[in-house]
Amino acid sequence: MGDRYFVDEPILGTSATLQGAEAHHLLHVMRAKPGAEVTLFDGTGAEFPARVTQAVRERVELSILERRDLNRELSVSVTLGVALPKGDRQRWLVEKAVELGVARLVVLKVSRGIVRPNANTLERLRRTVIEASKQCGRNRLMEIKLADFADFVRDAPANTQRYIAHPTTNTDERTIKAAPSEPAPSSISAAIGPEGGFTEGEVSGAIELGWRPLDLGPRILRVETAALAVATLAGLGQLPHQRSV
Repeated sequence: MGDRYFVDEPILGTSATLQGAEAHHLLHVMRAKPGAEVTLFDGTGAEFPARVTQAVRERVELSILERRDLNRELSVSVTLGVALPKGDRQRWLVEKAVELGVARLVVLKVSRGIVRPNANTLERLRRTVIEASKQCGRNRLMEIKLADFADFVRDAPANTQRYIAHPTTNTDERTIKAAPSEPAPSSISAAIGPEGGFTEGEVSGAIELGWRPLDLGPRILRVETAALAVATLAGLGQLPHQRSV
């Protein structure tokens, strides 16, 4: 995708400014000089070819050459609610979710969670979102937020297809697919539990609110594997989207 840089304010006029880490990388890693051309994006959906006009210390001024409205998003809006795994697996999960086109990642507080996420956790992961978006060409940033599991399942819009990753012995429930004439949903929300799984209370509470159990097979998957499997299936339109029976 070429040299892409993120501007943390909306690009509205004929110029833009890079500061902080983005300016440092352009100046001291890429050794850019006035006249160099790069691509900017501000996370709102467009990208902007731009030319460096001035570079001073940790600040780069650029002239906007063009606005390109390029939509690289999925046709379905995917929200993943995930109980974060430990350590570097968090970064890997976020990076791949961005690449797969997930619109929103909600970090869940759950009963069996082994990670206690806070504001610092979210800030670190948001930086990963920016870096992954630069690499894969997305012009709209994946949103990251924090929520209690109960709030996440309660507040999901009624018009979204809702899934909770949880093994089931009901083969029909696992394999049923939408009828060919039934349109695919425009939005999907899926909840992925911690290594020990959701509690029975969490699962039953979600089901009572209209969430559908989703069995991902006979093997035990790590959190990030399950989350990305669901994201991939959702993006390909391969999740069952007929109402539970």
